[in-house]
Amino acid sequence: MKIGLVAGESSGDLLAAGLIRALRERVADASFEGVAGPAMVAAGCEQWEPAESLAVMGLVEPLAHIPRLLRLRKALVERWQVSPPDVFVGIDAPDFNLGLEKKLRKSGIKTVHYVSPSVWAWRPGRIQTVREAADRVLCILPFEKVLYDEHGIDAVFVGHPKADSTPAVADSLAAREKLGVGTGEVVAVLPGSRRGEVARLGAIFADAAKRLAAARPGIQFVTPVATPALRALIEQQLEDAGIAKHFLLTDGDSETAMIAADVVLLASGTAALESALLGKATIAAYRLAPMTYAIAKGLRLVKLQYYTLPNLLTETPLVPEFIQQDAQPSALAAAVNGMLDDPERRRFISGEFAKLRSELALGADQRAAESVLGLAQS
Repeated sequence: MKIGLVAGESSGDLLAAGLIRALRERVADASFEGVAGPAMVAAGCEQWEPAESLAVMGLVEPLAHIPRLLRLRKALVERWQVSPPDVFVGIDAPDFNLGLEKKLRKSGIKTVHYVSPSVWAWRPGRIQTVREAADRVLCILPFEKVLYDEHGIDAVFVGHPKADSTPAVADSLAAREKLGVGTGEVVAVLPGSRRGEVARLGAIFADAAKRLAAARPGIQFVTPVATPALRALIEQQLEDAGIAKHFLLTDGDSETAMIAADVVLLASGTAALESALLGKATIAAYRLAPMTYAIAKGLRLVKLQYYTLPNLLTETPLVPEFIQQDAQPSALAAAVNGMLDDPERRRFISGEFAKLRSELALGADQRAAESVLGLAQS
């Protein structure tokens, strides 16, 4: 059996790698090929193009990459038309993968889209594109399957892989010993995994940390640097704010930093769900590029009351959100201060997030593999 795959960015790479391993458990001689990251390659996927080549985001920013991405999509279609896989799986990266899936499906190749695009949040018209592109959608959030069922689209809720890999009990003391941060107050600060995110939020977070340090002597901050390329920028931001001596920078390992923390301050995104699954009181902020934000707001593309994923999955919002101009150092510092001063609130949040984890930890890799095989063999 041959399976084609295209993953975008590191999160898609990890998701696809888990799927590959689960599929190989069921079909030992299965082969895998396509656009792959290092985790996929390590799991046995033949890399035609690195996954990071799809790592573009926003409404305006990707425009310069369109010609290159169209050439890549055309090349993939032609290659798989000559030698078709038994099934193609597009992992996330909907702006690239849905168009690719549509062309492959017209060629008679069965297609799966793994990780629903956020049609429930913005650009809802994309659900028609999903209908045309995918024979099956693998959803990682429970309300997504309900939406697809309403539109008559084959969808399977497989659970969230991050919930499967997150420890049920987070050992804060062990994490602090590993980092060497002691027993005082600790705040994990995650300004993002992309340069644009860090450029827009890093200085704001550093200023917020400076205010916290002035009010709370002995407080420590831990920032897991997502990629080596971001370290110099983050270091400069901390130096400019005069707060560098209060920070410990680590090479990745966001999980340990979050487990060690009393409160997590982060850029809204997948890290917010990771923090919630670890049971951590979380403050989220986000700033889009001004042009992107203006277009999204002007065209009313976003249809959510809340932007942070955990707030969409719990009965009441538990993560304070600060979006665009609301993301100010004083506001963020006040929110973190409030959480640090209220241990009872933190315990309540941790208990609610533990319930969320149990709802999402369903063995996503195995359920996804069964669904992909079922379609390939149907």
